[in-house]
Amino acid sequence: MSGSRMAINFARRIVVKVGTSSITYANGRMNLGSINKLCRSIADLCNSGKEVILVTSGAIGVGVGCLNLQERPTEMREKQAVAAVGQCELMNAYSRSFAEYQYVCGQILLTKDDLTDKLTRSNITNTIEAMLERQLIPVINENDSVSTTEIMHNGTFGDNDTLSASVACLVNADLLIILSDIDGLYDGNPREDNNAKRISYVDEITDEMLGFSKGAGSKLGTGGMYTKVTAMQKVTSRGINGVIAQSSEPLVLEKILNQDDIGTFFAAQ
Repeated sequence: MSGSRMAINFARRIVVKVGTSSITYANGRMNLGSINKLCRSIADLCNSGKEVILVTSGAIGVGVGCLNLQERPTEMREKQAVAAVGQCELMNAYSRSFAEYQYVCGQILLTKDDLTDKLTRSNITNTIEAMLERQLIPVINENDSVSTTEIMHNGTFGDNDTLSASVACLVNADLLIILSDIDGLYDGNPREDNNAKRISYVDEITDEMLGFSKGAGSKLGTGGMYTKVTAMQKVTSRGINGVIAQSSEPLVLEKILNQDDIGTFFAAQ
């Protein structure tokens, strides 16, 4: 096992990103079992002395399920309205689950402008630091009800993989864990190529890796493997280790911190 991968065990500040497909069913309804398992694992990490920040997708996806819609809206104003409903449901689920393990979480909604404006960026950092000092769990999501791709102001991150990388850099995290519906980066598309093999360790992200990671995300989500790899490219360049792993793997966070060979490890540069 490489020294870089062993460094995972010493990571104190960890950003965990979970995608829409990891916490919802195909119909958009919340997968409460998955949410509870995630919150239990995060609470246990906090019990061990780790600081954990959760970046979550799912506001629009959960809103779709809550409102019994047949599919994700395409019109921007409809997406934003659905996101407003879904975000409430999502935070209620996280709050209930964390409470079972004696932890309190707090919501932080961000737009791209928030991280580019110097004063606002400082305020966000101070809020997160204050929460961690009080052993609160920050739950961060993009503010889908006001973020748009059409206008410069309040622009969108595009996906929460990019947001999680930005947050990891903002708080000087030691480790970024992106939980997905695929168990890491493969040298091909495992959904189409039965011979595709999981890449266990990456010490440098190449153009070839970016090439074979391209592909769409889930029906209710916005990201794919490409956005996850580019997120890893961002954090590793800032000296932060990263892991992409499958959210449905039992005790996935515990296994990652135990340096088990699951997912794909990206070594900090």
